[in-house]
Amino acid sequence: MYHIIVNGFNADEKSKNKIETVKRIFAVAGKEVTFYETQRAGHAKEIAARLTAGGTFAHIVAMGGDGTLHEVLNGIEDTQNCTLGLIPLGSGNDFAESARIPLDVKSAAENIAFRAPTPIDYIETASGLRSINAIGMGIDVDVLKRAYSGKKTGKKKYFSAFLKSLRLYRASTFKASWDGGEERTFTGIIACLGNGRQIGGGIKLFPDAKIDDGYIDLLVVDYLSRWRTLLAFIKLTAGKVNSVKEVTHVKCKRAKIMPLDGLAPVQAEGEIYEGVALDAHIEAGKLKFYLPSRV
Repeated sequence: MYHIIVNGFNADEKSKNKIETVKRIFAVAGKEVTFYETQRAGHAKEIAARLTAGGTFAHIVAMGGDGTLHEVLNGIEDTQNCTLGLIPLGSGNDFAESARIPLDVKSAAENIAFRAPTPIDYIETASGLRSINAIGMGIDVDVLKRAYSGKKTGKKKYFSAFLKSLRLYRASTFKASWDGGEERTFTGIIACLGNGRQIGGGIKLFPDAKIDDGYIDLLVVDYLSRWRTLLAFIKLTAGKVNSVKEVTHVKCKRAKIMPLDGLAPVQAEGEIYEGVALDAHIEAGKLKFYLPSRV
C-alpha cells in the first residue's frame, strides 16, 4: 500500500484530475494507494507520524510542494523504516529540481510506481528538525515573512518580498564553525546549509550539491551593499556562487551557526521556525527516496 499525502489547501478541479492520473498510474503498476488530503498547516506531519507510529513500515508519497515534503519528512518516526516519494505540485519545487524529479504528475507518479527507491541524505538539527533541501537564516527568512504576510500569489510574491527585504534588511553578526574547526565571525546577510542545489524557486546557492554525497553545503554571504546584494542575487540565481567574493562556501559533515544576539528565526523548505539553533549534521543515506536516476 502506498500512502499519498496530498496538499489539500488549493484543491480544485485541476487537482482532482491530477489525483485521478496518479490513481491510474499506480493501478497499471498493480499497486494499491490511499490518499490523505491535508486540511491545515502541520497536517501532513501528523498523517506521516500516524502512518509510521511504533516503527510501522510505510511507503509514503508527498503530493505537493517543498513545504508538504518537509512536513512529511518531519512526521516520519524512523526514516530508515519507510520509503518516500514526491509528486511536485508546488510553486518553487526546489527539491524536485535537485532530485531531477519531473514536474508533470504522470511522469512523477510513474517514477514512484515503477522504480525502486535509492538512499539519499537529509540534514538534521540538534533539536531533531529535519531538512531535505536547505535550512538557513538571514535575508531568506525576512523574504519569506514578507511574502507570507502579503497578498500576492505564486512566484511574484517572493520577488516583491525580496525587493522589500533588499531595501530594509540589515546584516547580523554571527559565529560559524564546521566539522569541529575554529569559530569564525561573520557579519552577513545569509547563512544557509544545503542538501539540495537551490532555494527560493531557483536561487542556486549550492550548484554543486548532491543529495547523496554525504555532505552539507555550507554557504555564508558577508555584508553587501544593496546594489552588491542585487548583483549577487543575479549571480546566485545563475549558479555562479564562486564569482561572489563575499561568499564562504564549504562542504562539511556538521555545522553550527550562532547569532551573537541570541537565536534567530530559521527557515527549512520555506517553513519558518523560532527558537531553533542552526546546529546541524548530515544524515547520510538514511532515507530511501524514489529518484528517476542517480543524481
